[in-house]
Amino acid sequence: MPARKREYDEDDVRVRPGRSSRPRTRTRPKHDDAVEALVITVDRGRYGCVREDAPPDSPVVTAMRARELGRKSVVVGDRVALVGDVSGAAGALARIVRIAERTSVLRRTADDDDTTPEGRLERVVVANADQLVIVSALSDPPPRTGFIDRCLVAAYDADIEPLLCLTKADLAGPEAVLDYYAELDLPYVLVRPDSDLSDLRQKLAGAISVMVGHSGVGKSTLVNRLVPDALRAVGVVSAIGKGRHTSTSAVALRLPPVGKSRKDPGWIIDTPGIRSFGLAHVSAESLLHGFPDLVEGTIEDQPNCGHTANDVDCRLDAWVAEGKADARRLESYRRLLASRAGETDQRDTPPDDAPPG
Repeated sequence: MPARKREYDEDDVRVRPGRSSRPRTRTRPKHDDAVEALVITVDRGRYGCVREDAPPDSPVVTAMRARELGRKSVVVGDRVALVGDVSGAAGALARIVRIAERTSVLRRTADDDDTTPEGRLERVVVANADQLVIVSALSDPPPRTGFIDRCLVAAYDADIEPLLCLTKADLAGPEAVLDYYAELDLPYVLVRPDSDLSDLRQKLAGAISVMVGHSGVGKSTLVNRLVPDALRAVGVVSAIGKGRHTSTSAVALRLPPVGKSRKDPGWIIDTPGIRSFGLAHVSAESLLHGFPDLVEGTIEDQPNCGHTANDVDCRLDAWVAEGKADARRLESYRRLLASRAGETDQRDTPPDDAPPG
């Protein structure tokens, strides 16, 4: 008699749980106990952070980005939320779990060749800055108006206030430079080796200010005068990585209080590694942010109008001719457009072997 074929039922089936059988969820921890902090330096995946309301001698908290941030970048000036070990003790490591919405973003393009992917690559310099302090010497070296123009374009694009800081005022007068920018109503401050910096400190108070300047203009000297222990502070925050000095990296420094005043003295962000601003990412319309008196004059322009002197149908010429804006303002706007396009005098480009600032 032939053997009866066995019938299988569900009791005979063994199911081995797979790795993907675990239910997934997009729910993320809220981190309600996270500590709010300001990023003051970035060094190869490590971020130095301090609480803005903490005493000046508070330790720097070393942190790394949490995985849930994805590809979101963290830059100097970012306000972040920290969890983990926020003691700032040696060897301690916290995690950045949130990045607050940025009030401003100062960008630069890798270079000004917008025909290549590298030339169109935008890099965020700092976040949440209130003003851009453009440091320029009045002599030795002479003022480079092309560099100042490009810094102004970057400031207007980021919608932050520019401040012109003219150093070495003991060697030359500021009249020529101020006349050149008269139509912009550009705020400025003069600095001499023996000046007390009270005017500059007043303009920096309560704000986050980014300082930029060519080599040799005295920016490093100015930073050390504003923050007497700047070298010590930079040494502390540079130790968060492998000990590399941050001479080419942006670093935020807390300004010391003035006298017995309880007013926030503000922060300065030194940018020793930034020698120029690539502006290929800035559009003519974005640059108009710095020229509100010209905006209405462009309403009837063609969508592809570049607003340059070569655009024969540009409405800005008629706008000025009708007396609705100063001709010098239009001239300045177009000069900045030319600077944005890289049409600058070679004398505005510092030599590669220029001395440090």
